[in-house]
Amino acid sequence: MRNPVVLDAPSNLGLRPPAPGTVPGCYKLAGALREQGVLRRLGALEGGVVVPPRYDRGDWREGDGVFNAAALASYTRRLADRIEHHVRAGDFPVVLGGDCSIQLGASLALRRLGRYGLVAVDASPDFRHPGISDRIGAAGGEEVALATGRGQDDLTDLEGLKPYLRDEDVRFFGIRDAFRDDADCVELAALRIPVVTVGHLREWGARALARATAQSFESGVVSGFWVHLDADVLDPSVMPAVDSPDPDGLMPGELVELLRPLLASPLCVGFNVTVYDPDLDPDGTAGALLTDIVVDAFPLR
Repeated sequence: MRNPVVLDAPSNLGLRPPAPGTVPGCYKLAGALREQGVLRRLGALEGGVVVPPRYDRGDWREGDGVFNAAALASYTRRLADRIEHHVRAGDFPVVLGGDCSIQLGASLALRRLGRYGLVAVDASPDFRHPGISDRIGAAGGEEVALATGRGQDDLTDLEGLKPYLRDEDVRFFGIRDAFRDDADCVELAALRIPVVTVGHLREWGARALARATAQSFESGVVSGFWVHLDADVLDPSVMPAVDSPDPDGLMPGELVELLRPLLASPLCVGFNVTVYDPDLDPDGTAGALLTDIVVDAFPLR
């Protein structure tokens, strides 16, 4: 196992305000997990922080495209610089978000290095784009579509590297069964991008599916893969502190069983955690659980 390096990416640029006049509190995720001792418990090196621009949607209105786009583009490049540095050095970056738009930083970094895959562990596939939806705006629900080249060029074609991910190199896990008939999941099925729902995981076994997925990247077509974790993949009975606490999610043990084989793969080059909002977790219970899951998911060193 390469040395884990904990890097904070406390950006909330990709989420809608939870209420008028407020900003999403997921930018506090990194601090909350650090308070739970994640750095010490992982035996990780200190990677510091990539400070995001100020959250300011200005006079954005529905139909204007992705809000905070210029700030997101700038931040994606700077976060990619840091992730690229650690991957080139042979480290294993553990990026603490932030919302899901931080995944664009990882995708851009790895695209600079070659061809890499993505395993997204998320309640929803974050594949919303203008081709299937007229509610474009929050990059935190659109980042996989953007990374695969769908959407506005100022986010999909940074450095002329569009797409950062190829469709055939993306895998989804933990999607809610209730979402299978949504437009994005229907399109993913047509594109033959694998979508493993909660029901599938329970039927076929999380560990077996994760091992098979890691092995699917061993053909030599890709140089490795990144794992993206959105805390909303967990059931709201244990993780209510997210912006979309949809029912019928994974339980902690199931998530650990899924993550362990993925993170243990020699082809896995990094990992990020997103969307947990400490503002919605006043006693810190959900944050403590998420930290336990992250620590338990890492292979013994």
